[in-house]
Amino acid sequence: MMGRLLLLGGLIYGLFFVGLATLSGGLLALALPLAVYLAAALLYAPEPPRLRIVRELSAERIMPGAAVEVKLSLRNEGRQLEEVLVEDILPQALDCTDGEVSKVVVLPPDQAVELTYSVKGPRGRYEFKHTRVTASDHLGVFRRQVTLASPGAFIVLPEVLRMRQVAIRPLRTRASAGLIPARLGGPGIEFFGVREYQSGDSLRWINWRVTARQPRRIFTNEFEQERIADVGLILDARLRSDVRWQGASLFEHSVRATAALAEVFLRDANRVALLVYGSGLNWVFPGYGHVQRERIMQALARAQTGESEVFESLEYLPTRLFPARSQIVLVSPLADDDLPMLVRLRARGYELLVISPDPVAFENGALPAQPDVALAGRIARLERAVMLRRLRQTGAQIVDWRVDQPFDRAVLTSLGRVPRLVRAGRPG
Repeated sequence: MMGRLLLLGGLIYGLFFVGLATLSGGLLALALPLAVYLAAALLYAPEPPRLRIVRELSAERIMPGAAVEVKLSLRNEGRQLEEVLVEDILPQALDCTDGEVSKVVVLPPDQAVELTYSVKGPRGRYEFKHTRVTASDHLGVFRRQVTLASPGAFIVLPEVLRMRQVAIRPLRTRASAGLIPARLGGPGIEFFGVREYQSGDSLRWINWRVTARQPRRIFTNEFEQERIADVGLILDARLRSDVRWQGASLFEHSVRATAALAEVFLRDANRVALLVYGSGLNWVFPGYGHVQRERIMQALARAQTGESEVFESLEYLPTRLFPARSQIVLVSPLADDDLPMLVRLRARGYELLVISPDPVAFENGALPAQPDVALAGRIARLERAVMLRRLRQTGAQIVDWRVDQPFDRAVLTSLGRVPRLVRAGRPG
């Protein structure tokens, strides 16, 4: 604004000065229209805008692919504004799919203008903060710009992959009935053993074959109790664990897998907690049901990879957050130096399930088909196979997941049956 005023004022002054100095009526006449132009601009110069702004969002949480409608209303609480440019400032990664995020209008006193548009974005939390308003006269000489606070936020939740029950057998379960085998005899479905008949036992479960061998005693079948369990989900959000190419991210597959696991464990009435391990520790306390599901999904929506010298490896994993002998589920591509910590988790009595998106197969899709690339890929696959085999030897369950394959199929193939080593664990 000041540049235009200085240019226009300097031009008028120069014409008048030269016209008077040379007694040239033509130059003085040429300066008059410019003087009138400047006077008109001064007359209609806008005051600093006094606006009341209200933002409305059609939803605070949406699923991937859905759109949020944004309605922005600005009411003029001052003098008439001859020309107003309203520009809403969008958070990064949001795309406007319908409508316009800016508008030029004339705004009389006590009148309102509305901006309505729709936006979409990938998983994450999006926060609107400001709207830019530029008021000017019709001649474009004077401009006043203000940035108004217009808060609002919504979350795009992660995609939840459909899957069936995940076969886990922690050493310790909780008292409430559920779907996890409890390693204790009692009411259930799966056969657990044979014991001597007691008063009140159903006659339907008498084991006549064993009873025939002991004519003076009666034996009955016993079944394994099924209870709920404590499940701790750990999402590896270290920057070193992510692989990116052509806009795709291995971490996004990890987030979707974690969301699917949280969904299935909570659906089976287990108590579930979440730890996002990366640049810091984002901890969701253990809980049940729909409220806990919402907490976990919102934490996963905000999850981002990051770097930290403290959490560069799994050595500082806060295992005390998880109950002793409970089930830990780690979703991680795994690095070579992660193995010692995972071995210690098994030694401390935790049941460990590792969901490992295959980074080698994921990265191979981005590399050219050349002999040296093929050799490097083969070496990387062999190193990964050795690491996973050593981890399996500890009794951990492993799902080696190629992310181009359906997640539920990979889990069912790897965990369709509980390994014998797990079945042989002592009762909790």
